[in-house]
Amino acid sequence: MSDSLSAHYREILLGLGEDPAREGLLDTPKRAAKAMRYLCHGYELSLEEIVNGALFASDNDEMVIVRDIELYSLCEHHLLPFIGKAHVAYIPTGKVLGLSKVARIVDMFARRLQIQENLTRQIAEAIERITGAAGVAVVIEAQHMCMMMRGVEKQNSQMFTSVMLGAFRESANTRQEFLQLIKRSH
Repeated sequence: MSDSLSAHYREILLGLGEDPAREGLLDTPKRAAKAMRYLCHGYELSLEEIVNGALFASDNDEMVIVRDIELYSLCEHHLLPFIGKAHVAYIPTGKVLGLSKVARIVDMFARRLQIQENLTRQIAEAIERITGAAGVAVVIEAQHMCMMMRGVEKQNSQMFTSVMLGAFRESANTRQEFLQLIKRSH
């Protein structure tokens, strides 16, 4: 598989008019293939593997929020990075999820070719499925290199997406509390 991916990167270099045999590019196809496999390693992971039983009994039925989880993903349209932060909340119903598992779930889906809208929904639905939460909320804010480095070249633009499930969708007060708690203080 890696030889095949490396060969494709070699063809890309040729297609760009580069000489893959020149000193600076000799190992570039192998390095690029290795980097791409790492950037897309989310395909190799499953929710069950990531959680690995880290669900703990709890009487807490109040909102749990993990804010500012950095994420790095690749736009499925241009294969260019988008970089940002995810804010994830859920309302437990007898079980809480190990803290690091929330970040690992974000990474599992971010490390696939994505669009931000789908990424946001995938994270929310995974948290809901694994915890049985009464509600889940996810907000992602990101900057997209496909918009900054090419096309309209807008350097200061950010995209915000949100998915609200259960209590966060049904209750304006619950939704507002979450949005207020993730709001930045400037």
